[in-house]
Amino acid sequence: MSITKPLFRDKCLKKIKNCAQHNKFYRDAMLNLALSKELKKYKHKKILFYYPLPFEANITKTLLKMRKSSEIYLPFMQGESFKMVPFRLPLKQSKFGIFEAGNTFKNIKKIDIAIVPAVGIDRNLQRIGFGKGMYDRFFAKLQKRPYTIFIQTEFCYTNESICDVYDIRCDLLLTPKVRILPKARINS
Repeated sequence: MSITKPLFRDKCLKKIKNCAQHNKFYRDAMLNLALSKELKKYKHKKILFYYPLPFEANITKTLLKMRKSSEIYLPFMQGESFKMVPFRLPLKQSKFGIFEAGNTFKNIKKIDIAIVPAVGIDRNLQRIGFGKGMYDRFFAKLQKRPYTIFIQTEFCYTNESICDVYDIRCDLLLTPKVRILPKARINS
């Protein structure tokens, strides 16, 4: 029986929201370690981070560390998509409950690396997100596709191709226990 994208998204969200809280600190530490190790090769780059929701992987430790050697940006919600704004404090909570840096008149069009939270991934390493399409619309507007790293707090994968052509694809997937590059064999 074939699974649909909405059904798979619901399954992944349940898995993420029901995962044990007693080891969240450990899972986040493992992810920060793996992400820091990966980004160590990319000093003096322009990097789009995300600021985590409570059930997402908390990568703020890596964000603050990379701030010393790279230009860091966060999403700033605008309509059905977002624009990039420089990371600066204080952060303010938006109507969606997401913490954002203040708006800017800068129109940033190019980044080298994008770190994107993923709810799940399909066999083509395409992202299943929260269903709003914000990252898909944002990536469609970029002049050049950045190196893209998906972050998952819990590995949620389907061996079926359920994503649409416009769904973004990763160059690297990081979870607390799994690291996947395209064309790598997935065992789970």
